Amino acid sequence: MVATTLTNGLYAGATFTMVENLLGEFLQDTAETARGLDQSLGQDGSLLAVRRFAFETKGQAHNFGIPLLEMVSARLEDYGSAVTTMDEVRIEHLRVYLDTIIDVAEGNIAPDEPAANVVRTLPARPASPRMEDTDIRDVEVILVMLHGAQTRFVERELQACGYRVSICTSTIAALDHAIHTKPDMMIISAIMPGMNGIDLAIALSHMPDTRNIPLALITSLDASDERLQFVPEGVPLISKSVRFGDDLAEALSYHFLL
Repeated sequence: MVATTLTNGLYAGATFTMVENLLGEFLQDTAETARGLDQSLGQDGSLLAVRRFAFETKGQAHNFGIPLLEMVSARLEDYGSAVTTMDEVRIEHLRVYLDTIIDVAEGNIAPDEPAANVVRTLPARPASPRMEDTDIRDVEVILVMLHGAQTRFVERELQACGYRVSICTSTIAALDHAIHTKPDMMIISAIMPGMNGIDLAIALSHMPDTRNIPLALITSLDASDERLQFVPEGVPLISKSVRFGDDLAEALSYHFLL
């Protein structure tokens, strides 16, 4: 049973029984809600309902220690945030996400299945209409940035190369994503709320599980800023200046992604 596998060793006695029961209820409710959403896709309000479901499931999965369900829910949340029209393609893509969540919740996909194996089978975040025909490559890039014009620019440039792009607005969450999904590259904003991007780059560069993930750092800091002296070797800097496009291309070339 998924619940027993995930809670055994973390809790004891009455607490174990309580958490096991709560987890079982959560997984059952998650599967049932996903099925209901699947049936409602395309109806008014269905996209908002999917977004809310993804957000809530991501948080609950994190609390219960189910990283695979958390990662899939986070990708669904990211995908849903980029959907503007619920056409047949988007509905089918959302259905793939919901079916995957059901499979994880019901144990058809083992909870310890590497998240990287699962998330790469999920539909890529929607690109702009002018790039709809771009061939999608099996290259995962996570942008660790707050939403904004610069993020959209970087996303478009990467999607034009055919890369699968996802956006993470939290450095703490990005650390978790890196460990579990093993992206082919992470592009990190140096200034972020909480743990800043430079600290994230340092952590990723030194942890055995993530030290081989190619990184780049986007920054508006002056080259003489003392904080930049801590940027690990092998992490290209992308300046928020007139050189931005060139720096981005150079960073991708440095990591052999162009």
